[in-house]
Amino acid sequence: MKIYNALFFLLLFSWSASAQADRWQQRARYEMDIDFNVKKHQYDGEQRLTYYNNSPDTLEQVFYHLYFNAFQPNSMMDVRSQTIKDADPRVGNRIGKLNEDEIGYMRVESLKAGGRQVKFKEVGTILEVSLGQPILPGDSVLFEMEFEAQVPLQIRRSGRDNAEGIAYSMSQWYPKMCEYDYQGWHANPYVGREFYGIWGDFDVKITIDRDYIVGGTGYLQNPEEIGYGYLPEEEVDRPRGRELTYHFFAPNVHDFMWAADPDYTHDTFERENGTVMHFFYQKNERTEENWAQLPRVMDEAFNYINEHYGEYPYDQYSFIQGGDGGMEYPMGTLITGERSFPSLVGVSVHELMHSWYQMVLGTNESLYPWMDEGFTSWASSNVMNHLREQGLLPGNAVDNPHLGTFMGYVNFSQSGLEEPLSTHADHYVTNSAYGVASYVKGSVFVEQLKHIMGEQAFNRGMLRYYNTWKFKHPNANDFIRVMEKQSGLELDWYKEYWVNTTATIDYAVQTIGAGEDGAEIVLEKVGRMPMPIEVEVALQDNSITRYYIPLRIMRGHKPLPGMKLAEDWPWTHPTYTLKLDVPPSEIRSVVIDPDRKMADIDMENNVYKTEAQEESED
Repeated sequence: MKIYNALFFLLLFSWSASAQADRWQQRARYEMDIDFNVKKHQYDGEQRLTYYNNSPDTLEQVFYHLYFNAFQPNSMMDVRSQTIKDADPRVGNRIGKLNEDEIGYMRVESLKAGGRQVKFKEVGTILEVSLGQPILPGDSVLFEMEFEAQVPLQIRRSGRDNAEGIAYSMSQWYPKMCEYDYQGWHANPYVGREFYGIWGDFDVKITIDRDYIVGGTGYLQNPEEIGYGYLPEEEVDRPRGRELTYHFFAPNVHDFMWAADPDYTHDTFERENGTVMHFFYQKNERTEENWAQLPRVMDEAFNYINEHYGEYPYDQYSFIQGGDGGMEYPMGTLITGERSFPSLVGVSVHELMHSWYQMVLGTNESLYPWMDEGFTSWASSNVMNHLREQGLLPGNAVDNPHLGTFMGYVNFSQSGLEEPLSTHADHYVTNSAYGVASYVKGSVFVEQLKHIMGEQAFNRGMLRYYNTWKFKHPNANDFIRVMEKQSGLELDWYKEYWVNTTATIDYAVQTIGAGEDGAEIVLEKVGRMPMPIEVEVALQDNSITRYYIPLRIMRGHKPLPGMKLAEDWPWTHPTYTLKLDVPPSEIRSVVIDPDRKMADIDMENNVYKTEAQEESED
C-alpha cells in the first residue's frame, strides 16, 4: 500500500508539474446582443458565454465582474477614494454625489448554465454564481444571461459625457467572467485599478441610434451597412430605420471596449504590412491639426515596436477620443484628445505599447501591475526617443532616455512612502506609492536588467519573453527565467530584491591606499541591495580603465568589451578591495557606475578624486 501511494503521488506530482509548466488557459466565447437607449443612457443585453474549463479542477461556482456597480454612493471605490490619503482627483468624492440617473449599475435578470437556471447573488461589483452541475476538467458549459445596465456619468475610465464632450466611453461595460488560473479564482472587487481576464473570442452586436458612430475592439462584420469611415460612402447600403446595428468580432482577446459619439470623425490609415489604424475623434480647432498628423507618427511607432518587442498579432488598432486620460484595451485605446501634439503622441505611444505588455501577454495586473505599466513605460520611453531621432517629434534624442525615470525613483525611495512591487494594486497605502512602484520602479527594473545582462542578450530576451509567453498570462518568475536562459546568469536575486523589498542600491568609494603590489581601492556596499558594478579608474597620464565586479550569486557576467574582469563580490561582504598594479599616487579619480545605469540613491559617494584632481578642476 505504501509503495502504491508513493507511486500515485509521484504520478500526481509529475502531472501537476507538467500542467503548470504548460500553463493551461481557461477559454471563453462571448456572444452579446446589446440594445442601447441613448435617451436614458441604458441598455439591455443578452449574453451567451461558452466557458471552457481547461484546468485540472472541478468548478462548483463561477464569478462575474459587474464593474459599473462601482459607480454608486458607498461603493468600495467611493469609500476608498474618500479615505485614501491622496485620492485620484478624477474620482475624489464625485461618486457619492451622483444622482439616480447618473450612477452606474449592472443588473443580472436571469442566468442559465447548461440550460438550467442557477442561483446567483450580487455582491457589489461581483456576481457570485452557484452551479447546480459542476464543470469538470476538460468540459465546457453555455451560460445564458439577460442583463440591464445604466452608463454612469464619466468618473473613471468609462462612462458618459466625458470632459471633452464624448458621449459614451464604454469600457468595463458588460458582465465579465472572472479569471480562474493556477492560483484559483480572481474575483477582485472593482476598487480602483487593474484588470485580468480570460482569453476568448467576442462576437458583439450593438444596436444604437443611427446618428452615433461606433469604434472599438474587434473587426466590423457589416461595414457595408455602417459606412462612417469603414467603407466609402458610395459602397454603403444602410438599412432603413432609426437605429443601426454594429456587428464586431474580436478573436483571442481578454476584453472588449467600444465608444460612441454623433460627432466623431473616423479616419483610417493602412500600414505597409496591411495593419489598419482607425482614428475616432471630434474634429475642432483643438484637435484637427494634431490628429491629422498622428497617423504617420504612429506608423513609425508601429515599425519600431514590431522590430524590437515582437510582432503585433492583430490586423487593426483604434485610437479613440474618450475616457479620462489614457486607458488601454485589446485592439484599441481610449484617450483624451485635446492635447498638444507631443502629449497626443505620448499618450498614443504608451497606450499602443500596452498591446504588448498587457493585451497580448495578459499578466495579472492586480498582482503584477509593474509588469504591465512598468514594462510599457520603459518601452514607451525608447519609442519616443526614436521618434525624436527620426524628426517626427520636437526635441533631440538622448543617449539615456531613462535617466529622468531613475531619478524619479531615487527621490521617491527616500520619501518614506515607498512600498514593495509585490503589493496588490488595490492595497497600496497611497496612490503615489502605486504610481511610482508600477510605472517608475517597474521601468527601472527593466532598464537596470539590461545593464546586468548586457544589451544583446537583453534584447534577445525581451523578444523571447514575448514570443514564449504571449496569450499565456506570465508572472514575474516566468519573465526572469526567460532572461536567465538567455543570459546564462542567475537573476532570481535581482527579482527578489527589486520586487519583494524596498531595499535600495548605494555603493561608495571608501578609501584609496597602498598594498603590497600597488594601489588598493576599498569599495563599500552602503545600501542593502547588491548589484554588479562598473568602476572607472583614471590615472594621471589620462588613461582610463574600467573594471567590472560581478556578484558571486550571478554565477557569471555579461560580455565585457573594453572592460577588465575583477574578482566577484559576495553579497554578504560590506566592503570589497579592488587591487591595481599602479601606486596610489598615479590615480587621479575613481568613479562607480560612470554611465548612471544603476538607480544608486547617492551618487556623490560614487566618486573619489585626489586632491590634485580637485585642484585642477577648481
